[in-house]
Amino acid sequence: MEYDEKKPTAGSIAVKIFAWCGLIFLIGPLFVIVPVSFSSAKYLTFPPPGFSLRWYEKFFSSSIWIDSIFVSLQVAVFSSILTMLLAVLASIPLVRSEFRGKILVYSLLLAPMIVPLIVTAIAIYFLFASIGLSGTILAMSIGHAVVVMPIVVIIVSATLQGFDIRIEQAAISLGAGPVEAFFRVTLPLTLPGILSGGAFAFLTSFDELMIPLFLGGPETVTLAVRIWHSVVLEIEPTIAAASTFLIGLALFILILATLLMSRLKKSQSGD
Repeated sequence: MEYDEKKPTAGSIAVKIFAWCGLIFLIGPLFVIVPVSFSSAKYLTFPPPGFSLRWYEKFFSSSIWIDSIFVSLQVAVFSSILTMLLAVLASIPLVRSEFRGKILVYSLLLAPMIVPLIVTAIAIYFLFASIGLSGTILAMSIGHAVVVMPIVVIIVSATLQGFDIRIEQAAISLGAGPVEAFFRVTLPLTLPGILSGGAFAFLTSFDELMIPLFLGGPETVTLAVRIWHSVVLEIEPTIAAASTFLIGLALFILILATLLMSRLKKSQSGD
């Protein structure tokens, strides 16, 4: 009896069902948050009784919300740049070198994935409070870099592992130094993977709550923390408008990063 590969099995059907259930669970809240942000009601209610843009007008005209957006942008930009630099510097020896304690170093880099986020946030808070940096953009940026570093290291390491080292060796054999060969050959060819890690770091930092909740100050309140405070103290649909703004920004960054990486790959293949 021959096995028909095209015929769905019970296992494959179960996997598809679980996958669709997981997808619906993840995107289901969007079908509530987005409509509520256009609600004409004065409080959070679903379904909305009518259509109105008043909450977006209030969101974009409020200096409190706008200041929180700029704080989040500063933290996200600084933390993503810092994360990319550290991830590249850490991934090069991890991928290309063999040294004593390599597994230990790699484990330490991935440790923030294992340690509960609140424990990491408390530890970083005590560290920066002891040196007087608590409540600053720098403190939150470093804290986000610590949290997101493991995933970016994994992404950059995978990119470097897929790079053909013989291309860099050919550049060195033609007279380029190791540093020049890296910046003129290796870095441009691995840039799409590095940028994808940077985009992930930016989105994670912009949306992260726990670190700025501990490290933020009265003048450095991120958008995620502002939304959290509003959920606790208010019930206006402005919260839904702010959340929809976060969702839209994340989609914009993902689309922009995808287009940029696609363009880079096309230019590299054309060269």
